Amino acid sequence: MKLKPRDIFILITMIIVLGGIIIYGLKYSKANSTLGEKVDSLNGVSVYYNGAMNNVSGRNTTADGYNLGLKYQCVEFVKRYYYEHYKHRMPDSYGHAKSFFNPNIKDGNKNKQRDLIQYSNPSISRPEVGDLVVYSGNLFNKYGHVSIISKVSNNTIEVIQQNVGTTTRTSFPLKQQGNMWNIDNQRILGWLRKQ
Repeated sequence: MKLKPRDIFILITMIIVLGGIIIYGLKYSKANSTLGEKVDSLNGVSVYYNGAMNNVSGRNTTADGYNLGLKYQCVEFVKRYYYEHYKHRMPDSYGHAKSFFNPNIKDGNKNKQRDLIQYSNPSISRPEVGDLVVYSGNLFNKYGHVSIISKVSNNTIEVIQQNVGTTTRTSFPLKQQGNMWNIDNQRILGWLRKQ
């Protein structure tokens, strides 16, 4: 039986998707941590182990009812970090990770939903420690991702994040092109900053 080009394309796509799911699952299954265990921290704000990307353990709220997000998801960490470290409450306390970036806001203007200044990737503003980084969705996670910049050097940034297994820190190249700064990752939409 001879396969048609369309059938070959579908078969290859299925193999790639299945391989990605297996690799992603192995990343989490190798962890020796338990759900809700502290695995890292930044400025005294803890990062907790979530077990798997879609694992939800209820909603985390402050004593007075401010919504921090679904426990141990990436959004919950960045909102808890901004709440505990900066004493910042976002006017819109709901939404998926990618919704933190509003594509209709020009670089360097205020994102009123989050009460933060929004910068596009690339931007006129160099990323800073404490900036909230927003990522688009992908094949395995349509909701996107968020993290906090923990270090900035001349040519790299390091982010800290929750809900990525036990590897909580990742670095990305930082490039200056003319008067623009670019975090070299196609999924990074931009970053938000407390003024």
